[in-house]
Amino acid sequence: MPDQLGQADRVSVTVLLEDSVAHADVLARHGLSLWVEVTSGKHTYNFLVDVGQAPDTLTENMSRLGIEPSAAHAIVLTHCHYDHTGGLAEVIRRTGKSDIPLVAHPAIFRPNFVLRPRLHHVGMGRADSADELTRAGALLILTRDPLSLMEGVTTTGEVPRVTDFEEVGVPVWTVRDGRLVPDTMPDDISLLVNLKEQGLVVITGCSHAGIINILKHAVALTGVKRIRAVLGGLHLVGASKERIGRTVSELMDIAPDQVVSGHCTGTEAQFALRQALGERWRPLATGARFQF
Repeated sequence: MPDQLGQADRVSVTVLLEDSVAHADVLARHGLSLWVEVTSGKHTYNFLVDVGQAPDTLTENMSRLGIEPSAAHAIVLTHCHYDHTGGLAEVIRRTGKSDIPLVAHPAIFRPNFVLRPRLHHVGMGRADSADELTRAGALLILTRDPLSLMEGVTTTGEVPRVTDFEEVGVPVWTVRDGRLVPDTMPDDISLLVNLKEQGLVVITGCSHAGIINILKHAVALTGVKRIRAVLGGLHLVGASKERIGRTVSELMDIAPDQVVSGHCTGTEAQFALRQALGERWRPLATGARFQF
C-alpha cells in the first residue's frame, strides 16, 4: 500500500454540517458532513464525506461557505446512519452530475435499528435506496477493501477490531439469516490522506469501529506511522470513564499532532481530550476550516 498510495501535497477540510457552529453565518444540525479538498501535484479533487441528514441545510451552508455541490468529484459515506446519509439522493441530484462515484461499504443498505425507547430504523432510508441513488446520478462503488481515490488518498476499508475496550457505542441491531443480531457496524470506514513529509490525516464519521482500531489499521495499511491529524466524530458520548480514559491514553501513545473532534464524541470525552492534548485538540464546528 505505501508505494501504491503515494503522497498528497495539501488537504483542506471544511465542516459543512455539524451539531455546533463556528460562527453565526452557518446553520447547525445534528449529523456530520465534511468537504475535503486534496491537492497532489497539478491535480486537486474534492470529496464530500457524508451529507448529514438535511439536504436543504447542507446546501444552504455550502452556499454560505462558497462551495458549489457541482464541484464534488466523489462522495464517501463513512457508515449507514441517517445523520450522515439523510437526503443523499437529493444531494446527488443537486450536484447536477451523472455517474458521480459514491464510495461505501457493501453492507450500508442493510436494516439497522434500535429497540429502545421503541423500534426505530436509523440506517439508510427508502428514499436513499441503491436504486434511488443510481437514478439520482450515483455510480455505486461498494467495497470492503481499501479504495484509492487519488494520489495520496484512500479509504480504510473494513476496520479490524483489535482493542479489548472499544465498542460500537450505540445498541443497534440488524437481521442476518432471519435472526435478530447485534449490529457490529462493519460498514464504518474512514478516509486517509498521506501528506508529504507530514504523515496521515485521518477523517472519520463516527468511529463506530473505535478510533484506536482505526488509527492502528491506518498505520498498518499505509506503513505511515506519523498521524498528522485526526478529524471527525469519535462516538464516546455515553461511554464509561474507563473507556474514555483508555482511549485518551492510547491516543497519547499514538501521539497525533492534532485531534479535531465533535458530533458524537460527547462532552466528557471532549473535556478529557482537551485536558490531555491541550492546544493539540480543537473542536469540530460547522463552518470551521482546517488546512494541512
